[in-house]
Amino acid sequence: MQCPIARSLERVGEWWSILILRDALNGLKRFDELQRSLDIAPNMLTRRLRALVDAGLLERRLYQERPARHEYVLTDCGRDFRPVVIALLAWGNRNFTPEGRAVTLVNRETGLEADPILVDAVSGRPMSDAIFKLVRNPGEAARGRRS
Repeated sequence: MQCPIARSLERVGEWWSILILRDALNGLKRFDELQRSLDIAPNMLTRRLRALVDAGLLERRLYQERPARHEYVLTDCGRDFRPVVIALLAWGNRNFTPEGRAVTLVNRETGLEADPILVDAVSGRPMSDAIFKLVRNPGEAARGRRS
């Protein structure tokens, strides 16, 4: 599919993958750290890590030779996923926390809670504004592809 949303979901659409990226963005790198944080079966974590490496979001690096041990480091592409994780956090906190928020985003300098919004860099307007819409690129529309 030519759709960038479909292509993105192909790489991170499985929820374990998003949680692994969340933890990697919070500094976890080693298999045992990720397994402990996520309480995930080792075989499942191995498959998800391999998929994220293959998709170019993580890089597998040797940090110990005997026995061989690897860590999983975010690539530029993986670091670019941070705003997506923050957007999911904000959306989840607004809509799916009847028992109260378990996680919030705070400003390290002020200690104040942040209220993240996605903003257009050109106009400064929030992307939730109805002025914005998804459109097909002219070449894609001519070929009848979905955007």
